[in-house]
Amino acid sequence: MNAIVKYVDDIVKEFTPTNGFKQSAKRQLKDKPEAIWDKRENEPTYAKLANKDTNPVNVYDQPIDLIQLVQLEGEQADTEQSLYINGNPAVGNNPNRNKQHGFYFNADNCIGCHACESACAEKNETPSHLAFRSVGYVEGGSYPDFQRLNISMACNHCDDPVCLKGCPTGAYIKHTEYGAVLQDPDTCFGCGYCTWVCPYNAPQLDPLEGQVSKCNMCVDRLEVGLKPACVSACVGNALDFGVIEEVPDNREQAKTSIPGFPNPDISRPNIRFEQKRKLPEEMVRTDSAPIKYHLDRKTGTYKPGVDPKHGSAQQWNIDKLNSRENPLVIFTLATQAGIGAFILGFLSQLFAVDILHDFTTSNSYAWLPFVSVVLVGIGLFMSSTHLGKPTRFYRGFNNLRYSPVSREALGVALFFGLASIHWILNLPLFGFIFDNVFFKGISMLTAALAVISGTVGLFYMIKCYRIPARPFWNHWQTATAFVSSSVTLGGFILGTLAMLNTDTSDAMIGITHIVGTLIALGVGAELLGLYFHAKRNKTAEDEGAASHYVLTTTYGKTYQLRNALLAVTAVLALALAILPLGIVTAVVIWCALFSTALASQLIGRALFYVLVIPTTMPGAFFWRNKGFEEHAKETGLVDVVDAGIVRAEH
Repeated sequence: MNAIVKYVDDIVKEFTPTNGFKQSAKRQLKDKPEAIWDKRENEPTYAKLANKDTNPVNVYDQPIDLIQLVQLEGEQADTEQSLYINGNPAVGNNPNRNKQHGFYFNADNCIGCHACESACAEKNETPSHLAFRSVGYVEGGSYPDFQRLNISMACNHCDDPVCLKGCPTGAYIKHTEYGAVLQDPDTCFGCGYCTWVCPYNAPQLDPLEGQVSKCNMCVDRLEVGLKPACVSACVGNALDFGVIEEVPDNREQAKTSIPGFPNPDISRPNIRFEQKRKLPEEMVRTDSAPIKYHLDRKTGTYKPGVDPKHGSAQQWNIDKLNSRENPLVIFTLATQAGIGAFILGFLSQLFAVDILHDFTTSNSYAWLPFVSVVLVGIGLFMSSTHLGKPTRFYRGFNNLRYSPVSREALGVALFFGLASIHWILNLPLFGFIFDNVFFKGISMLTAALAVISGTVGLFYMIKCYRIPARPFWNHWQTATAFVSSSVTLGGFILGTLAMLNTDTSDAMIGITHIVGTLIALGVGAELLGLYFHAKRNKTAEDEGAASHYVLTTTYGKTYQLRNALLAVTAVLALALAILPLGIVTAVVIWCALFSTALASQLIGRALFYVLVIPTTMPGAFFWRNKGFEEHAKETGLVDVVDAGIVRAEH
């Protein structure tokens, strides 16, 4: 009963307005609300925000005055809106309250002491396995001219926050107050999509709590004129904060990038850099990511490239294909197969394909929408188990305005409902009710709507992975792979059901001909996409090239196996399509085709998730270092939560 009450309470909260501040959903207004921030009487000067004349626009030609920006977009803005920090309705006295603020980092001054990390962790009470701010570094040169560049990074409260647009629950809000991008963990259901799209690894998914949280710009301190805790704690005067484009005293540069920093065009981050010290032309990461950065003399910027630190030997590592994304492997394949089978069946009806006419007009046809509904149902269930808080799955439709995840979920859910209705209307059990012109019209209408919604779901499923922060996915090959799964697995389902419905050898051979042709086309499209994907990544200057390096070495033998299985699938499908086969031979090839197609799709999809290397900042310590995470899992250190690593499965 308590679980039911909690579930209903979660739903009620969905319709309760919140203000977007990190902890606002947990706090209620009180008769005597807490102070916004307990400011000390003798705060040091370095902890106080400066009040200078500011530029009207930033480097991206966007107004820094956020009230003006909102008005230019034709919306209304309240200049005195409360953030309800600690349940306090008071409004802060910061004179620059409605201007875009941001961090300023002097890389030449950072000594890598991690004081900023400690101050952030203390203020936000983050557990050891999470860090809203972290310090990484890149190195270059050789003894005695060896140099290290430290980088302190947190959320950059971007002008174009991709986390906000990606989040399906609408847990993110960009406020006119300071331009802070704030996130409400209580709204989050733990899908982790914001952690995929963010180039800076700012949102942190807590596997223990099943939800995301992140840097909140210390808006409670800003309200009383103080800089964020991390800035105030900086020992080397490397980290500063203020209205964006406001260069601090004794500083000369305000660059938008430094070595190791992802492309700022992805989200237009509100952080500026000073880095005047000359560096070697090649800088390497000291974590396990096979990435290094080399100077492009034409642009003066450092671009990422492959650092073959793991050698060139090809390995299997099939056990490492197991990941937190396993439910998504099943979700994508099952959903694509179910929708693909239904669409192919509908098209064969619509265009009156003779060889399939007997099946699509028979009582056995009801099995096709039934199998499709079951597969998509399994997919939806697996996608829910991937969430940190599965019982909050209904929040996945909150951000239809921006999020491809919300649109994907809506398309797939509508398909599931419409295909279910279509199945019921075609059940032989109810034939005496539905066998008339009216219900047959309704049946075709629900089928057509299911095809439309399923197509929309597949389209946004592809869009979900076209992420600039993950270059390995951000290629049209993702579309060919997903469409191939729909055609290959869906075609096999349609063909099998059609053959089970016929009792003549000629009809069965005819079915294998037409479905074999479809499967050959689907696999051919995937092979073509894989070829151009590999060609692109062999010469690319981004993390996609590093992913391809891992694919051809760490998973080299598994990669070759997948390619061989795809080639065999294509050959078997062509044999069915064009050769004059006997019924026994055709059935044997059909069964072999299913085995190779399913195996290649499973291996390919598992590789798809484990290979991707995001454009995150370099890190060498604990949770930032994937190599340490693997070591912790192998040695059992992962079970010691205080070590800073926890299992990602939930």
